[in-house]
Amino acid sequence: MTDHEASLPKTSVSGYSRLVGPVAAHIAFVMELTLVPLLLPALGVDFSLSVGTLAWVFNAYSIAVAAGVLIGGVLGDAFRTDRIFAVGVATFACGSLLVAWSSGLETLIVGRVLQGFGAGVFSPLIPILLTRLASDKPGRALILWGSIAGYIAAFAPLIYSTTLDGTYWRFAFVVIAAQASVALWILRGSNDGSCESTTARPVVDYTSILSASKLWLVFAYVFCTYGAITFFLFRLPVWLSGNAVETGQIGLILSAMWLTFSAVSTLLRNKVDQDYVGAIMVAAPILIAVGLVLSLNQNTGLLIIASIFVGSGLAYSNAPSTQMILRYAPNGLSGSSTCLDITFARFGGFVTVALLANFGLPIAAPVLTILCIAAVFCSVLVCPPALRGA
Repeated sequence: MTDHEASLPKTSVSGYSRLVGPVAAHIAFVMELTLVPLLLPALGVDFSLSVGTLAWVFNAYSIAVAAGVLIGGVLGDAFRTDRIFAVGVATFACGSLLVAWSSGLETLIVGRVLQGFGAGVFSPLIPILLTRLASDKPGRALILWGSIAGYIAAFAPLIYSTTLDGTYWRFAFVVIAAQASVALWILRGSNDGSCESTTARPVVDYTSILSASKLWLVFAYVFCTYGAITFFLFRLPVWLSGNAVETGQIGLILSAMWLTFSAVSTLLRNKVDQDYVGAIMVAAPILIAVGLVLSLNQNTGLLIIASIFVGSGLAYSNAPSTQMILRYAPNGLSGSSTCLDITFARFGGFVTVALLANFGLPIAAPVLTILCIAAVFCSVLVCPPALRGA
């Protein structure tokens, strides 16, 4: 965080708080992403759910995110971004509490939908808020955002799995809600309105997104890469739990993925603003595919290595793809473009989990490998030779 302070337009307390608030909310967002896959086996036992029904509990969040980002991105372009952001964080916190207090499948689904909708509203606005504070080095800001939150969230599954058992899954959702509430408190204390323009916003042409061909190539890239990563996150814990693998081992495997994501993101922080972003994007789906192949076993050591590859692939695709989306977004539509980024990521995850949930990794891996190959082609087409390091 201190490395980033030099790039702030003003070294003021309010400016620092405006940076910390979005990062704190993102930590809650990533905690949901890291903890929920580990909690799925316990949810299945408590509510007597089949793998297929458990997939819908998992996907209810993704579907709601896809709906929320469409609204959040449009409202973020039309109104004060910080206020729309705060509404999304509050909705996410309420949904997390509802999940924690759920007594049946219906309440559980409603809570997941509220969680997802709130996350969909605020998550696409995070890069907008951060890059406004670091317009000279937006890629560095995005990398620092991802790596800071990633380091914190990476320890969540490890701490949970080593200190608590499956009966404490409700406590995990309370912690997620508490983190979102902390973000709201920080945002409220820093909301002086100085980061928003008081001038009238220009009328934008939303149809211009349809003609941005390279932007759609990046969306296809995001769909493929995040589809493969999401299936890995969903199916691996359920599969391992069904094969009597202890929660502590599963937590260790998942933590290896997120720690790798954070470490690699930190190493890439000075590369994404240079002429390497294209090569980084090409490498991402290759790393993911290797990790998927290595995950076709129950050996803990090999599964940790598989998680390291998948985590590296996530780091290689996360900030670079977001930066390319901001590069190719039509004027005045950065919020809408980043919301579509998350929509395609979640839709990719929803489709792959829904279609492949009842199949094991040995059957799903070839399909996911095809998605990774498609992502490679998209990254080659979207990046000019200069951005591929050529």
